[in-house]
Amino acid sequence: QFAAEEWDREEARKRRFHLISMDAYSRHRKLVNDYILYYGGKMEDFRRSGENDKTDLDVIRENHRFLWREDDEADMNWEKRLAKKYYDKLFKEYCIADLSRYKENKFGFRWRHEKEVISGKGQFSCGNKHCDGEEGLKSWEVNFGYVEHGEKRNALVKLSKSDKVYISLKEDKYLEKLWN
Repeated sequence: QFAAEEWDREEARKRRFHLISMDAYSRHRKLVNDYILYYGGKMEDFRRSGENDKTDLDVIRENHRFLWREDDEADMNWEKRLAKKYYDKLFKEYCIADLSRYKENKFGFRWRHEKEVISGKGQFSCGNKHCDGEEGLKSWEVNFGYVEHGEKRNALVKLSKSDKVYISLKEDKYLEKLWN
């Protein structure tokens, strides 16, 4: 009986050493396989569904606000705190505009991020997303009306436009609607 106990103790020590020497993923796989062998079942029972998974970018897109107000910060869960933290990192002096759909009277504005500030995009070069012109640069302050989370809001934003973008908007008579 003493020999059997000593043998069991030695086997347990070997098993423990074997588990400790494995990396976390291999140890997890071994334990799951041992569980299935002992209790029965299928590997599919251990597979998780990724349908409801959200990345940080998905969370930021859902909770993003162009401008945060004090009443927006009243009931902050972790998702809103993440979006607010991203918002705080943006540079809110000049905007970057997406004028690709201006003929449909749809304009997109967003704040600049660090790389754009360093390169001068939107302040020392054209603020249009698809233009890098620097000739005839003019700054505009535009009242930007938008709907966010079902609420209509307005913001006064600063925008730089090159002559090329200015002329193309003026030719289509959309400039008068937008700026006047």
